[in-house]
Amino acid sequence: MAAAEKGNAGRFRDPRHWLGGLAAGEVFVRCPRCAERASVLPCPEELADGTRHDVWLRRRLSCLGCAYTDLWDAPRLANNARAFPEFSGPNDPYFGLPLWLSTECRGRVLWAYNAEHLHLVETYVSARLRERGQHMGSQTLVERLPAWIKDGRHRAEVLGAIEQLRALLA
Repeated sequence: MAAAEKGNAGRFRDPRHWLGGLAAGEVFVRCPRCAERASVLPCPEELADGTRHDVWLRRRLSCLGCAYTDLWDAPRLANNARAFPEFSGPNDPYFGLPLWLSTECRGRVLWAYNAEHLHLVETYVSARLRERGQHMGSQTLVERLPAWIKDGRHRAEVLGAIEQLRALLA
């Protein structure tokens, strides 16, 4: 996922990630019981519909701090198909819990689902040269970042907020 090329620390090329792809793995949330960091992970062993979308159909919430657990199943639609979660923030797309990696920045909320998401935003913001990828198709995560994050004038403030979020991962 090295978006910043080695030897070109000031250069960013869009790796063409989309938000749902970053939420397919672990998502860090605030535990609803103890407010500490909890994880939302896929439950593929309990799924067997054979699709590549299994990771979005059933999720398990686990908190190591208080041992709280919960399960989320994608809701069924009228035609018995499963609905996909909506990928946006600053809440997780499955349980609707506040994300662990969220902080106020410039009067708005800067958030990330996990360390990979945070790293991608950090690499983009810190780059002096930002390049779009070829054949983008639908909008990528980077293309959908809010203008206040993309604005180079806000780089120091946004990077400071990212550093605060990085400290939450330790």
